[in-house]
Amino acid sequence: MRVLVIGSGGRESAIVYKLAQSPKVEKIYAMPGNPGMAAYAELAEGSVTDFDRILEFVNTNAIDLTVVGPEVPLCLGFADKLTKEGHPVFGPSARAAQLEGSKAYSKAFMEKYNIPTAAYVEADKLEDAFEAIRKFSYPLVIKADGLAAGKGVVICEDEETAKSTLKEMLVDGILDGAGSKVVIEEFLKGFECSLLCFCDGDTIVPMVSCKDHKQIFDNNKGPNTGGMGTVSPNPFLPKEISDKFDDVVLKPFMNGIKGEGLDFRGVIFIGLMIDGDDIKVLEFNVRFGDPETQVIMLRLDSDLAEIMKAVAEKKLRDIEIRWKDETACCLVLASGGYPGSYKKGIEITGTEDVSDEIVLLHAGTKLSDGILVTDGGRVLNICATGSDLTEARNKVYEAAEKINFDGKYFRKDIGLN
Repeated sequence: MRVLVIGSGGRESAIVYKLAQSPKVEKIYAMPGNPGMAAYAELAEGSVTDFDRILEFVNTNAIDLTVVGPEVPLCLGFADKLTKEGHPVFGPSARAAQLEGSKAYSKAFMEKYNIPTAAYVEADKLEDAFEAIRKFSYPLVIKADGLAAGKGVVICEDEETAKSTLKEMLVDGILDGAGSKVVIEEFLKGFECSLLCFCDGDTIVPMVSCKDHKQIFDNNKGPNTGGMGTVSPNPFLPKEISDKFDDVVLKPFMNGIKGEGLDFRGVIFIGLMIDGDDIKVLEFNVRFGDPETQVIMLRLDSDLAEIMKAVAEKKLRDIEIRWKDETACCLVLASGGYPGSYKKGIEITGTEDVSDEIVLLHAGTKLSDGILVTDGGRVLNICATGSDLTEARNKVYEAAEKINFDGKYFRKDIGLN
């Protein structure tokens, strides 16, 4: 099998790392990829939003399966276009991708198919939005309707913050159109849980649980990021709650997929808020999470290429998916200033000094005159497994001290809060 992976971040690094372990895979290409992926794949020039280039590459290199990593090309309909040309693809159609591409569509979908979620109101005019916030107590949540690269969700503690946020999104256009419509939601209390599932439109198979740490500072303080680290299994998730996911979330979700006639062949990533026995869906993402994928791939004990091919061919029901009984931890090394402004092009040293037990996945790096330098907010993912959380954490934090670049930042409490 010849596989093309679209993307360049930590998520795609984890996918490439796992695909490289498959005896069914003859060749992996990554477009555009990153320096770390070069150990497992051949890097190909191209943009994740340049469909003509991708299609040409698929045809020229006889690609058997294309894996679309990021959400943007999925929302642009790349899976539809590849499928129309007769090329198997791992990723949902544009209509199905609206579950992530439009918060308003997603909330209406949940409401229609009885998937528990926060109470909400949508608005596309400032005066209507100001009227809507009167129906909520504080804190409340304001979400940009469209894709906003992780910057479209704001928790507002008071009316002044809510009004200024609404003005910035609806009038000032700070999110380049993603905030031309907003969803205003009640604030949910509890702990977050990431539930990722393989889905081919007929069958859905949940993966092992994991816990993401979104906020930049320890003890879950500060602004949200794309994710500062993950652990699997989720240490805060009681088994009696996870046993309810099928009836409360997955069955109604599949009813919706079939009821709307959505072609969903890929990963559905369901963000949950759990408070006691109460389970509610925060959001849907239509691709692997980042950095959730990193720990999930370390625990996967089945052939990822076989699973992805089965999903693309709507044969997921025929696949047995096995998991390792270990704990996995992923720690993100970030650039100083992230998630705000940060410098790029800073030399990275010490990557060759980490233990063989570490899986080091690149997220925001590039080579400059043969020197590895930073090229993003989230720079490297340090991943390891252990017999328990303590062992896995000790490995990644020991490695974190060996890798250096000016401004290096990481949370100290991954898996603990």
